[in-house]
Amino acid sequence: MRRINADVEDLGIGSKIREHRRRCGLTLQALSGRTGLSKPLLSQVENGRVMPPVATLLKIARALDVSLSQLFQEDRREDKVALTRAAERGRFTTRPHQQARDAGYSYESLELHRPRKAMQPLLVTFQPLEEKDAAFYTHEGEECVVLLEGELEFRGPDERRVLLPGDCLYFDSDLPHAFRSLGGQPARALVVVYAGAPPGKP
Repeated sequence: MRRINADVEDLGIGSKIREHRRRCGLTLQALSGRTGLSKPLLSQVENGRVMPPVATLLKIARALDVSLSQLFQEDRREDKVALTRAAERGRFTTRPHQQARDAGYSYESLELHRPRKAMQPLLVTFQPLEEKDAAFYTHEGEECVVLLEGELEFRGPDERRVLLPGDCLYFDSDLPHAFRSLGGQPARALVVVYAGAPPGKP
């Protein structure tokens, strides 16, 4: 889990989680029981002190019966067509003094206006890591990764794939998976996460 740079807004995800939790009449302890995440960790997320990985956000969203996208933007009218300008995007990042092995990746939500969508598009920057420092994640749904620049390693329980610019990787997200940039430079990718139909949609 990464601490959020004090100079970068965290899109208010922590306060949105707290708002949805209270709407559900849940305490932090109850949410901890639903997600399997510790109460101190959930408190840090709600207070905007850490940058939760996407897998953690998905667990929280499912426990609160909301879509992942509802944690990235305010509730609003459901438009058939939604346009997010580049300047509107918010970026999750880490504090400058943290070690590279703690950074892992940072991400931007590419779509901020449609609150109930089945897919969450992200622009992800992966940091170079030692193999032993790459963290494995699992979550429900499917994931599509298109590498834009750099060299990116994907690791599953029994396999390793290396992506070059233009390569596309598609996999079931309940498979334990880890990514790390190779070659000593960050890698950037378009990542689309599908976690099932959003609440209220068939």
